Amino acid sequence: MSAPALARNDLRAILRGGLPDRYLTADDIAAMFEVPKETVYQWRKKRIGPPGFRIGKYIRYDPADVHEYVTQRKSADRDAA
Repeated sequence: MSAPALARNDLRAILRGGLPDRYLTADDIAAMFEVPKETVYQWRKKRIGPPGFRIGKYIRYDPADVHEYVTQRKSADRDAA
């Protein structure tokens, strides 16, 4: 697999290199943060993870909101250290 193809398949690389042009799924978020999908659902239930929104019965995440969430978490961790 070529480097560009590999980068396209790595969601973390997509967010580092620029925002994808589609809304993300719970599977995408789980893969991005390397956590089980159930963890993503628990974050949403407890309102502690990236903000998502419902489209019918599906949960979607705006990549800009996910990027902002990561930026806030990194800042909070730096401030706590």
